[in-house]
Amino acid sequence: MPRRSAVHEAPLPNKTLILDNGAYTIKAGFLSSSPDLDHCHIVPNCLARERDKKVWVGSEIETIRDFGEVAFRRPVEKGYLVNWEAEKAIWDSMFLVQKSKLHCDPHDTNLILTEAPNTPAALQTNCDQVVFEEYEFASYSRHIGPSLNVYHDIQHLFGTPAGDMSVPVLPVECVLVIDSGFSHTTVTPIYKGRPIQQAIRRLDVGGKLLTNYLKEILSIRHYNLMNEEHLVNEAKEKICFVTNDFREDLERIWKGASKHKRKTEDGGREIVVDYVLPDYNAGIKGYIRPYDPSLTAKAKKMGAMANPGGIVEDFMTLGNERFAVPELLFNPADVGMKEAGLPGTVLQSLSGLPPGLWPAMLANILVVGGNCQMDGFMERL
Repeated sequence: MPRRSAVHEAPLPNKTLILDNGAYTIKAGFLSSSPDLDHCHIVPNCLARERDKKVWVGSEIETIRDFGEVAFRRPVEKGYLVNWEAEKAIWDSMFLVQKSKLHCDPHDTNLILTEAPNTPAALQTNCDQVVFEEYEFASYSRHIGPSLNVYHDIQHLFGTPAGDMSVPVLPVECVLVIDSGFSHTTVTPIYKGRPIQQAIRRLDVGGKLLTNYLKEILSIRHYNLMNEEHLVNEAKEKICFVTNDFREDLERIWKGASKHKRKTEDGGREIVVDYVLPDYNAGIKGYIRPYDPSLTAKAKKMGAMANPGGIVEDFMTLGNERFAVPELLFNPADVGMKEAGLPGTVLQSLSGLPPGLWPAMLANILVVGGNCQMDGFMERL
């Protein structure tokens, strides 16, 4: 019987690219023995088309000066990558353009890619085919995003001193990851680095729904902003906050214009503010300023008076919009969604675990995603 020849596998390259393919932005960087925030690069995960039909891809969007009526096309819908034509154009601009900070030769690069929990098998197969057949990466590993969070040295977040970054980090034994992103919010229990599949829960409320809800409110009460996705999203990030007592703050808005009645309970935040809209021609970004009920402010809003720089200001006076929009994360029923809010989703996730793991999970909760950066989110949660 002839002897089989030994199979010699080629060694893996030393270069590894970690790619968090989010619905709103791509967070990517090369693996380093001394990781630093400068090694991580954020790229808009979308295509943009201006009025003159010019198309901007990925990082090129950051150079746009006038976002008026810019149309966006995103390859990720409802958290799942479904449009590979658009995604491939974005990846090409990241990997294959010489000037890109993430430029690499896929043949000499390992790829670690994230995906949403419970991604359909057909979409996973499409992803695998593109990675190997279109780009031909040397090696490839696909994970859900929360499972990678536990491999960071996150112990210092819970009071333990930070460890030596040169030593390999073991995953946290028990951690409950709440990921509130652009498309949805997921609650994922992780045990010894592995997700507990039957306890993963999803809430279909994310940054996109909040932005669309704010667009509708502002279009009814102030200006028609239904085609101004970028403008409204920037406004949402600057003006919105999560209230600890929704009913109480709502009553303060209704009680009148006296200053002390329009503050939050702790007295540290003024609820009613003016948001000055951006002026793309002058290169001025939108910003918040204290509420000005004077006749002068009303004249400016009518366009009859300019500020000392000679620029007519367009602004909106915002009140309950600031906390009513992020309230959807905790009470989706406000817009007719038959889903539990974030606290209810966490309880549903815990109900799928053995009761013995509940204390450890509740003692180690890791919150990630863009929505958690809103003021008051952590306190409310």
